[in-house]
Amino acid sequence: MSDGNREVTVIEEESLFARDIDGQLVRLDQVVADDLQKSITIVIDSREVTVPKAVPATDAQGNIRRDAQGRPIPRATTIYDATSKLYVQKLGDKNPIPILCHQDHLDPVAVCRLCSVEIWKVKRGKVQRERKLLPACQHRVEETMEVHTLNSPNEEARERIRSSVATLTELLVADHLTKPQIESVQRKALATSGDSTLDHGNELMSLARKLGIGEPRFPSRVLERKQDDSSAFIAVDHAACILCDRCVRACTEVKHNDIIGRAGKGYSTHIGFDLNDPMGSSNCVSCGECMVSCPTDALTFKQRPAPSADEEEPADGDTACEILQAEEIKKYELFSSVPFKFLQWNTGAVQRRRVRPGEVLCRQGNPGNTAFIIINGEFEIRVRPSSRLEKQPTSGLGRFFGKLTTRAKRESEDEDKVVAIATSDDLIVGEMTCMSHYPRSATVQAKTVGEVLEINRNILFYLQRDRTARNLLDRAYRRNALADQLRRVPMFKQFDDVTRNRCIELLRKNVELVHVDPGQEIFHQGEPADHFYLVRLGFVKVTQTVRGQTRVVDYLGPGKSFGEIGLLSSVKAIASEHFPAGFTSGVRTATCSALDDVELVRIRGEHFRQLIQTSPQAAELLVESAVRMLAQDEAARTKIEQPLDQFLSQGLFNANKLLVLDLESCTRCDECTRACSDTHEGVTRLIREGLRFDKFLVASSCRSCLDPYCLVGCPVDAIHRRPRDNSDLSLEIVIEDHCIGCGLCASNCPYGNINMHPLENGSSIKAQKATTCDLCRDVVPASQATSCVYACPHNAAFRMSGQELLQLVSPTAVSRG
Repeated sequence: MSDGNREVTVIEEESLFARDIDGQLVRLDQVVADDLQKSITIVIDSREVTVPKAVPATDAQGNIRRDAQGRPIPRATTIYDATSKLYVQKLGDKNPIPILCHQDHLDPVAVCRLCSVEIWKVKRGKVQRERKLLPACQHRVEETMEVHTLNSPNEEARERIRSSVATLTELLVADHLTKPQIESVQRKALATSGDSTLDHGNELMSLARKLGIGEPRFPSRVLERKQDDSSAFIAVDHAACILCDRCVRACTEVKHNDIIGRAGKGYSTHIGFDLNDPMGSSNCVSCGECMVSCPTDALTFKQRPAPSADEEEPADGDTACEILQAEEIKKYELFSSVPFKFLQWNTGAVQRRRVRPGEVLCRQGNPGNTAFIIINGEFEIRVRPSSRLEKQPTSGLGRFFGKLTTRAKRESEDEDKVVAIATSDDLIVGEMTCMSHYPRSATVQAKTVGEVLEINRNILFYLQRDRTARNLLDRAYRRNALADQLRRVPMFKQFDDVTRNRCIELLRKNVELVHVDPGQEIFHQGEPADHFYLVRLGFVKVTQTVRGQTRVVDYLGPGKSFGEIGLLSSVKAIASEHFPAGFTSGVRTATCSALDDVELVRIRGEHFRQLIQTSPQAAELLVESAVRMLAQDEAARTKIEQPLDQFLSQGLFNANKLLVLDLESCTRCDECTRACSDTHEGVTRLIREGLRFDKFLVASSCRSCLDPYCLVGCPVDAIHRRPRDNSDLSLEIVIEDHCIGCGLCASNCPYGNINMHPLENGSSIKAQKATTCDLCRDVVPASQATSCVYACPHNAAFRMSGQELLQLVSPTAVSRG
């Protein structure tokens, strides 16, 4: 090959390898952490766009993936990423690059090649065009790169791409669409939208319609693969499968079930379950993730597992709800990124509520399973001036063992105070409770006639898979919830209203939202202090190492803050005047790590120092608090609280309603277990076994956790918190009858307190249903003891929170959590 020919040899990149201009196979540079800070400017459709060379890899919910040291794992920025940044500015905007095998929350595999783009690069001073079109979902961005898509103003490039994409689509249409589907595409070809709503979620049909493909020029292959109707909920049509592997990655990467994979060879390759079993005979849990990920009709739902309209009730409001069907929901821009099949699978998860002035959407203190998208109208956000939970011991042996009853006590008899007015500009209210499982922090009441969409938790989580929707939700959080959270930070409660509001306004503009995995360190004792933190969700463990001995000194729950001591002591003027001699300024005094999945609000050190400089009163109060905390640490330094370490390791910090047995009084008569079985038609909700904490046995029964693991990820939103009335604070977990028996809640519960109960043959198409303790909510009034406690003849069984149990075992244990 001549030198002249070598100059026009193109780079052909496949996976981690490529060929240089001399045709030699070379390995691509590995993506490193430094690439996160580097920027690259490329041209897409004659428009410049600047993107980072690498971005943090994320999971399906947009949370950053981290390595064992807690550092973000980088992945190369792709052409598809850059095109999304250029074209997708608001909800409803579409990336012009068509795609079938990829979704934003999945790792790209470049199987379908429908995302092909034309690329030009500068090599040896000459602009060279790649010989072939390359997949945008996997191809990395590079300096001097010029990209053309289906929206390119370059007519030649645009036609080249369109011809290639249309041919690939036409081949898929010929093989995988039925005759009625092809005719439907032709009838709707003049539609202006490429929305898959018109094609009932079939993305292949939508793409064919968008490209104007009529009757395919190619004959259809005779596919011998058959229909699989063995599953109770999902129908499998192998002839419609295009082998995009989206179902495989959804099952493996998103849900981690590892059920689906490819089976067969060559022409007979198809999707299989387990060892190529029928879907209904495999270990599939029918979570539906594969079905909502499928871009064709290869996986469709056979029946709706969610409750019907007449089974639905308003979650915690006053008005009736109108259940919206998938076609109606897709008309709202916010749901443009939610797959049509997902909305069908979760019929009833989005409800429209039209409210009149004075009607309540949700009440402060109630558990919340839903959030509210404001369509129109004005809504008052009301907060009680001051309320607290007062613990009162009962009489007799109950008083001795610390059996406590809880009631809400209003410290002020004033009416609820209006702290804000929410409108459609605020987008959403109630999302924090919906995601965190904690009681509502405010009452939302209609001020005018209005309309809202009430969405279930699984819809809210799916919205976060889309970058644009997730950014909108984050902005809504900063605008609505963050100010309220900052206002509740203990150190800010000492400030007067003017100082508090000034501090909140300064900090609210400069916060970052950070996710921390269980066990991951946030910072280490002795490290330079750099940031201040507020716990948004989850719990943080605080430990100190003194003379080689590590002790747990505290645990911090939602709304608590930490990290201020190191930052305050880094200011020389403050450190020299207020901190004790010999104190090492500007370093962390303890190690903080995540006990579970933790969401943090991070405020950078420079913004925290700016707060100190602009508000002398704030600085003075913060210093007083920090010095007081240091004095407490010094006083406790010689005392190691072993119960607190065990308390955290057993997860008792998260418990709201433990079933605790006093082993000094318990005779192992098993009356508690028999009473539970008799109350629930022979299916017991407790096992008289469990962890020991001092002289107490924590039985295996639902703990009604403050932040329940079991509520995360239910595919049909069948597990909830539900109060018995507006004053109920028991926070019990309820599993609805439309549970499909997938077992996800049981596997999520780290304490084994949810069991899968087999159903009798003929009673249901479902093989099993999840069961857990609901504190006998349907059997006994809220004011009476549960059946297990009531039946104990020796007064050895008690229901209490983890904090109450800790106070029994170690009354001197100090916790701000």
